[in-house]
Amino acid sequence: MVRIADQYRREELLDAISAYIAKNGVADVSLRPLAKAVDSSPRVLLYYFGSKEKLMAKAIMRLRERQRATFGKMRVGRYRQPSDACRAIWKWMSAPESELAFQLSLETYALALRHPKRFAFFLSSAVEDWLEFLAEPLLRQGYSTREARAFATVVLAGFRGFMLDYCASHDRKRVDKAVEMWLETLNTLHPNTEKSHGH
Repeated sequence: MVRIADQYRREELLDAISAYIAKNGVADVSLRPLAKAVDSSPRVLLYYFGSKEKLMAKAIMRLRERQRATFGKMRVGRYRQPSDACRAIWKWMSAPESELAFQLSLETYALALRHPKRFAFFLSSAVEDWLEFLAEPLLRQGYSTREARAFATVVLAGFRGFMLDYCASHDRKRVDKAVEMWLETLNTLHPNTEKSHGH
């Protein structure tokens, strides 16, 4: 029973910590203010997570899992073309309630590039996790790993680039127009001419 209670409390804290860093970012997180904000103590947080770095890693992973779960629901829908699926993702990604999540991801990305050892967990998954996620539908359709991952790279780079611009400018009309132009090119890039079951 103690172990179950511990696990429940750990998950409860992780949810609270994830909400805290989503709102406040990761660059200036200190253990004491964080512990106070989630109604705990630094000692308890270290008991459950081992170190501040491990705690941050778990919290960021939790936020990413939620984001991917949302995209996964979109992917279940039937889309005639790649642009249709990506348009639905862009609509969700660029919504006001999603902007903080992107800012957090961008902030962590920049910190990880400057401190690769401290944020090794993030660098190892920031690209690969998303490539795997975006390529998976194409692999199920029978496209080669090489083509599926190349197409996923184009999609990932597009989303990140447009979101970076939008968060800086909030020029919705211009960025949405550019996204529509990009979406039309995705249909021509779709590797339907090189369908292969080889990996």
